[in-house]
Amino acid sequence: MQASFKDFYDTLIENLETYTGEYESFIDYGPVLFKLLCNLLNRDVDDSLRLPICGAIAYYVTPEDVIPENIYGPYGYVDDIYLSSYVIRMVAEKHGFDFIQESSPVEDIEEIISECEGKSLELLNDDEIESIIRYIGL
Repeated sequence: MQASFKDFYDTLIENLETYTGEYESFIDYGPVLFKLLCNLLNRDVDDSLRLPICGAIAYYVTPEDVIPENIYGPYGYVDDIYLSSYVIRMVAEKHGFDFIQESSPVEDIEEIISECEGKSLELLNDDEIESIIRYIGL
């Protein structure tokens, strides 16, 4: 019998598909950002960006990050989304948003990044932001 493994992207979608809370409008972008980060690793991205991209991907699967999902539920993805937006902005500074859009699973990724970054910054305090960035060594 062959084992069947679920892609983590699908797990993220499952975790968030029934969420209808206050932050739904941008938390639902979590799986999109995760997929985009993974897609960027398959591109000719500058070597200096590979480690931050990998760090942001790993942050999604880390159970005890700054705002853990197992304690806070879907709200726990706010820090993951912030970090993803932060790292994707780093890539955009080096390669431009057209490069990022080519790897994106959705249209208008620049607008989505701006929304995710803005909403997460409204919810996170300075100490949390510093802890998130420091967590992956940036």
